[in-house]
Amino acid sequence: MRRRILQSTLLVVALTALVLGGPLALTTWQLVDDFDRARLTASLEQVAARLDGPGTAVDRGALELAVPAGGRLVLQRAGEAPLVIGGDVGPNPVSESLPFGPGGLITMEEPRAVLLGQQVQVTFAVLLLVVLSVATGTVVATLTARRLALPLRDVADRAARLGAGDFRAAPARYGIPELDRVSDVLDTSATALAELVQRERTLVGDVSHQLRSRLTALQLRLDELTTHPDRSARTEALAALEQAEKLSAVLDELLEAARAARAAGAEPVDLHDGLAAVVDEWRPTFRDAGRPFKVRLPEGMLARVTPARIREAVGVLLDNALRHGGGTVVLAARAGDKSLVVEVGDGGDGVPDELVPHVFERGVSVGSSTGIGLALARALVEADGGRLELSRARPPTFSIFLPAARADDVVTPTPRAAGPR
Repeated sequence: MRRRILQSTLLVVALTALVLGGPLALTTWQLVDDFDRARLTASLEQVAARLDGPGTAVDRGALELAVPAGGRLVLQRAGEAPLVIGGDVGPNPVSESLPFGPGGLITMEEPRAVLLGQQVQVTFAVLLLVVLSVATGTVVATLTARRLALPLRDVADRAARLGAGDFRAAPARYGIPELDRVSDVLDTSATALAELVQRERTLVGDVSHQLRSRLTALQLRLDELTTHPDRSARTEALAALEQAEKLSAVLDELLEAARAARAAGAEPVDLHDGLAAVVDEWRPTFRDAGRPFKVRLPEGMLARVTPARIREAVGVLLDNALRHGGGTVVLAARAGDKSLVVEVGDGGDGVPDELVPHVFERGVSVGSSTGIGLALARALVEADGGRLELSRARPPTFSIFLPAARADDVVTPTPRAAGPR
């Protein structure tokens, strides 16, 4: 984008210099010629003023003063030989003539090289100004392109992260009202989407729980009816129980399909590389806050997750440790029994006992925050089939349990070409 902005601006500057610089140079060239001829004419008028009267004696010394350096004055009176003052002016001189008295003519000549020298100097100065204007335009275009391109790229990247599920707010602003307005809108959209994801997850969980509870109760009642002494009642109860079991299976399939749809962007991610951007983002923040920040992310730990979601979830936990924790913050990863575990802990006072059961509920917070961060983080982790738990309250440690990448995620078999056996 910066290249396109720079190219378009430079093209406008070049066209402007070409359209204005060429005619300006030609006009300047002609103006120097006009000014030089006007100077010669003014000198001739001064000479003619001294020779107006008939029979006026020629003061050669006064006339020599009117002749420019290297020039020549030719005085022609009727019936008299021409009077020449000055030396040879070379071929094709610049010449101006003026009549005076009865039949008289005076001619002032100047070498053509003198005029050409003046024209070249002035025209060169004009072209130099045009070049300086182009250079100034280039510098301004470069600075403008950089000032616009970098914020636009950041906004585009942020919009892409927002679409991928990264709902973190970006406090950076660029001093450009339009781009700052876009950033404000993206912040508002991120907050709205985060709340929407949380509400969706809560709704799905509540509906799932209610349906399963009702189906379980229904199945228990139908199972009791299968022991009824009336044969027809037992038959209907068995049929109804079979339909209830089918409905339970359909519910499981729908919930599994919903989980698969949410995790459609999941892919094998090396936690060391996948969380490197989060570490780079938060390390200066902890350093500025005077908080030690330790990272223990071994290489080769492949989890099947959506990169933007795991970055967002870990970012929420680090922000929580910075705002509400104390001491050293530790980001670590390890292999569990059936999954990979990412842990974020700090040396603070921890979570109060009364808040431990509700720490992931929306609106619950120990400070002045909105209380949506941990709820959103849990929803994002669960969307990829993982779990987020408070594994230790004091000092606090939050653990993210992630599904490990399957073998077929990492190595895709290449089909062999059919051939003779």
